[in-house]
Amino acid sequence: MTFRLAFIMVLVAAVVSFTSLRPETQPKFNPNTKLVRTIIIDPGHGGKDYGAGGSFSHEKDICLAVSLKLGKLIQEKYPDIKLLFTRTTDTYPTLYDRANFANNNNGDLFICVHVNSAPDQIKKEFIGNKTVVTYEGKGKKRKKVTRQVPQYKTYRVASTAKGTETYIWGANISEQKEVAVRENAPMLAEDNYQTTYGTMDPSSPEFVALALLKTKQYFKRSATFAGFIQDEFVKVGRVDRDVRQRPVPIWVLQATAMPSVLIETGFISNQEEERYLNSEIGQNELSECILRALGNYFTWLEQRQTEEPPPTQSKARYIPAPIKTERFLEYVEARERERWGK
Repeated sequence: MTFRLAFIMVLVAAVVSFTSLRPETQPKFNPNTKLVRTIIIDPGHGGKDYGAGGSFSHEKDICLAVSLKLGKLIQEKYPDIKLLFTRTTDTYPTLYDRANFANNNNGDLFICVHVNSAPDQIKKEFIGNKTVVTYEGKGKKRKKVTRQVPQYKTYRVASTAKGTETYIWGANISEQKEVAVRENAPMLAEDNYQTTYGTMDPSSPEFVALALLKTKQYFKRSATFAGFIQDEFVKVGRVDRDVRQRPVPIWVLQATAMPSVLIETGFISNQEEERYLNSEIGQNELSECILRALGNYFTWLEQRQTEEPPPTQSKARYIPAPIKTERFLEYVEARERERWGK
């Protein structure tokens, strides 16, 4: 809480000083700057963890197949992007290992591929009435009472749930994401980070402020990319189950210091969907949809990269290190507003 109070205090100071900055010498953003250099693809489950099971297949195998197809498409279309997998065979990296792998490799985007499942539905069917005899009263007043009680049989049927949904980390539990950002300081660094700002203490109010802003930025990026994914699935006829957040944390989304999504590609519990998920046609279609969404995401990022920066950037960028707290906050808040929307 101390850090958050400090953040609020210095942010107020920063807002007050915004009006004194002038745009005469502000530089232009370089539109050729790459905003996504490294993509991490995480095929869910694997090894001893089979994931959800269908009538003839397992989730782990579908996750790997779709992920490898997606990776091949990305490498072909974007050869300059560094592409890494948390697994490429039937192994099981722990959830902590997956997040650490993404953070240690300075990922700019984390794509986790999964398959959904829904429990069987419990059905009741009326099979007739049963005559039930009871007695009321005592002694000579005792009399027989009969009544008809409806009888049912219960049985299970496979769920008919179908479609795709894409998860992002829960905004209501953003503290874990913020911790991930703060613990992976290199993820915040631009190429000239230390030259511009000098050495910064990750426990300082300045760094906490940047972590808060980065967390907000990652949420917007994650939500936007997830929306593009769902849009592409709809175009090929998949049922849209929307972009979602879970009140229970999804570790690989919360603990990765980068924009991150988890894609539920379909329901293995639905036999029609299971056949689709295991088919070459289905796997190719899913991976192609994600690739097109990735292209839309790149375009979205580039449009914000080429927009005119606000007047605050010029003065904030060239303040000698160690920079003052309010000036630092001016810079990061201005860049966050300009690049990712107000």
